[in-house]
Amino acid sequence: MKLRFCGASTDSALSLERFHGLYSNRLVREFGAVQSSRPSEEENMATIKDIAKIARVSLGTVSHVLNNTANVRGPLRKRVLDAVQAVGYQPSQLARGLRRDKTNVIGMVIPDITNPFFPAVVRGAEDVAFSNGYRLVLCNTDNDHAKELVHLKELRTYLPAGLIVIPSNFSDLTAQVESYRHAGTGVVCVDRLPRNWAGDSVTANNQEGALNATRHLIDIGHRRLAIIVGPLHLTNARERLNGFKQAIREAKFHIPAEYLQETTFDKHGGYSKTHLLLRLIPRPTAIFAGNDMIALGALRAIREAGLRCPEDVSVMGFDNLDLAESTHPPLSSVSQSGYQLGTTAAHILIERLHGDRSPAKHIVLPTTLVLRSSVTAPAEEPPRAAEGSARRRFSAADVRN
Repeated sequence: MKLRFCGASTDSALSLERFHGLYSNRLVREFGAVQSSRPSEEENMATIKDIAKIARVSLGTVSHVLNNTANVRGPLRKRVLDAVQAVGYQPSQLARGLRRDKTNVIGMVIPDITNPFFPAVVRGAEDVAFSNGYRLVLCNTDNDHAKELVHLKELRTYLPAGLIVIPSNFSDLTAQVESYRHAGTGVVCVDRLPRNWAGDSVTANNQEGALNATRHLIDIGHRRLAIIVGPLHLTNARERLNGFKQAIREAKFHIPAEYLQETTFDKHGGYSKTHLLLRLIPRPTAIFAGNDMIALGALRAIREAGLRCPEDVSVMGFDNLDLAESTHPPLSSVSQSGYQLGTTAAHILIERLHGDRSPAKHIVLPTTLVLRSSVTAPAEEPPRAAEGSARRRFSAADVRN
């Protein structure tokens, strides 16, 4: 997978103009003269003429092959590409971009490169981009909105053809992203959506996935159901909570307010909130985690409390990461394909770059429930009198509100 990464710091996406200025000054200091490491326009033109001569085609045909501006018959195209390889020609993407106001770069902004879900999204987008002649520049925001804004500002210096954005926490990118769209740059938002976003988007069916997972837990006998949901200012977290609530409403029973916990989408959040849940009386018999990372933290907290999963507490995740099969016990989870999110977003973007002017597309991908050993039927319920006493103690709240 070939991609550039600009997420290490806010200085890592230096403008190309500033970079070349700094580089030239260094050469002056060290060698007394400025020497370009790239061929000049004249040298490039001479090389293109050599390609045309070797391939026995016109300069126009060479230009069409190099720039993908027209269909060139297979044999002619092969002769040109063979000649390109023979002379070792490498076109300047910056020069191309300055001539066209766009490069073949697609910028991709993601919230957390350490979360195993997001690399799959990136891989899907990069595979489609690369096969269509585009290159991906990747920026990691660490769920920091200020850092996200810096990346979006500095990505402009790459003259990107398009953007694929997974918004950070607390993100309202509508104004910034709309400015890209008005400049003719295609934009697709993935997984989470900024407020008031009306452009192209690709998401999973989060509500249906959570609904089906919670229904299964209810169907096998769980009544003391807890949820550890992700940050509720994120659209995907709210949708998963809505699916959980819908299943509870359908079953016509109540759960204590303390059984609903909000946290970050990571192991630490799942670990700390599970410790809180396990101290409740009665404790939940099942926990629905807002993603698999939260579920991993929950499994650790259950072990450290001297309890067993699933005999004492069942755990259900969301994402179905590859590592879900390797946990102890293997994790039941709602499966969504990060790779498909990425490929779908990239296909939409490239269609826009090739002239698609149809109304905004809002693609919602299906989810499936994958059952493994972390979920089983609960042990025998306690007497109803004790359960009622516990509800009074918790000042029970109906999650229908």
